[in-house]
Amino acid sequence: MPHELLTGSFVALLTPFNQDGSIDFEGIRTHIEFQANHGTSAVLLMGSTGEASMLTPDEKKAIISEATKHRRDDMQIWFGCTGANTDLTLATVRHASAEGADGVVVTIPGYVVPSEAEAVDYFTEIADAATVPVGIYNNPTRVKTDLGPASMAQLADHENVVLLKEATSRGNQIGQIARARKHLSIMCCDSPNLGLCMQVMALGGHGTANMGGNIIPAEMATISKPWSTFEDTVAFKDTYLHVLPLLHFHYSAINPVAVKSLAGALGLPAGPFRRPLKPLPPAQLQAGLEIVRELGIAERYGYSVQPKRVAAG
Repeated sequence: MPHELLTGSFVALLTPFNQDGSIDFEGIRTHIEFQANHGTSAVLLMGSTGEASMLTPDEKKAIISEATKHRRDDMQIWFGCTGANTDLTLATVRHASAEGADGVVVTIPGYVVPSEAEAVDYFTEIADAATVPVGIYNNPTRVKTDLGPASMAQLADHENVVLLKEATSRGNQIGQIARARKHLSIMCCDSPNLGLCMQVMALGGHGTANMGGNIIPAEMATISKPWSTFEDTVAFKDTYLHVLPLLHFHYSAINPVAVKSLAGALGLPAGPFRRPLKPLPPAQLQAGLEIVRELGIAERYGYSVQPKRVAAG
């Protein structure tokens, strides 16, 4: 039986650290509860927003084991499982499957740059090993290897591959994949520079795999709702245009620098960055806080602005 498709807002959570650099597991629990209370359909731990490439294999396993203790009926918990090579990726995928994860997301290991055919073999091997739903993240900007629509359609025939997060700016590729009508949840990131949100949702997309939900989960839930009525499209338009300045701010620095700096300044569990990443300079952070003030976000979520907490690193 095919896995059920994920729809709605799929939030890539930041990884909170303690001041000594260790994982803040209580902070992870806080983030999970916060998302579930504001309409998020699923969260992704250990994606690029979670500084995953700088986590050790043991830290990844510990995050999976701890986070799955907080599984809920009203929100799924997925994990980014990409390692430096196929074997390390498989080890994390198998651990997540054994611990009862709701799903896993994988992309191509950084700096390897396999051919498209080799990438298809890699994703197929991962899907064969998983016992939970598998999402594929096509992000050629970061990993260079690019999956075309024919390759993605081929992978979608695997019973475990049920989600695509597309991070190119090619609306035509989204159209070709949607036209194939596979059992596949089609999502995109919330980068306004790529402009995929409107195209994906208009073509029958299932939601967004976003980082904006770390700060504005309810708004991202509205933006990520599949369009089934005219009212859905109006709600999308009104909400998207309202929060657009904040989405631009989130992508004003390499992910997750802006969103994590802002989250810490608003009192959410964040902590320091893994080096070589550093917090936003105070002037840039203040610009984000001004957007939060202008949009009334702090009042809506009860945030307590603490900019010095982040500026000090």
